[in-house]
Amino acid sequence: MRALIVGYGRMGKEVEKLLHARSHSVAMRIDPREAADAPSLDAAHVGLSDVAIDFSHPAGVWNNIQFYLRQGLPAVIGTTGWEANREEARQLCEKSGGSLLWGNNFSIGAHLFFFLAGEAARLIEHLPDYDIAVWEAHHNKKADSPSGTALTTAQRILDNLSRKKHLLTTASEGVISPDALHVASVRVGSEPGLHEVILDSPQDQISLRHHARGRQGFAQGAVLAAEWLLGKKGFFRVEDFIQDRYFSPKE
Repeated sequence: MRALIVGYGRMGKEVEKLLHARSHSVAMRIDPREAADAPSLDAAHVGLSDVAIDFSHPAGVWNNIQFYLRQGLPAVIGTTGWEANREEARQLCEKSGGSLLWGNNFSIGAHLFFFLAGEAARLIEHLPDYDIAVWEAHHNKKADSPSGTALTTAQRILDNLSRKKHLLTTASEGVISPDALHVASVRVGSEPGLHEVILDSPQDQISLRHHARGRQGFAQGAVLAAEWLLGKKGFFRVEDFIQDRYFSPKE
């Protein structure tokens, strides 16, 4: 597999390591600010590549997606913060017959965490003493807040706990509404990613925690997702890849 790395920052460099570890090659590295092969995408790059893996800046992702779909280049999008264009991306992908896979988190362990968070919420449906919240911390250069992973975790809770109706993603001012699910964020230092679901009652507290040790897990998941995407057509979520590869019964 020949991969076009778009966004050659810390994640792009980690993706490069994982590609080589899995006997793939890097066609080109695209980034306007880093020491890459080219500052921007060009149609000439497409013939060199089987797939693009994009961890670029959120402000440019929508333009990148349009480029991939126009050029017929399968792409894995690991950047968050472009949610406003997601429905347009789906429609364009279907219209063009392209291949696009996006996700808030490509870590296999994080998807186990999402599953456990949803199960925890389901289990306290009839245990009204237990309140629930999400807390996350990342390095101080992260562009979005809350993280996409925190929002995915929160959605799993909302899907499984009827007494929580909406998210509160800012600092609470006064008493929090009982039907609000609080998602709190901290940005500090070099923290690669810490997410926690807190279940609290007058009697005790239970927590579920996913703590990334670095970027390798995210890069590994993106490369595995790119392998899975080749030969497929459609608009996929990372959950589709995870479910098909790891959570579906195999004969």
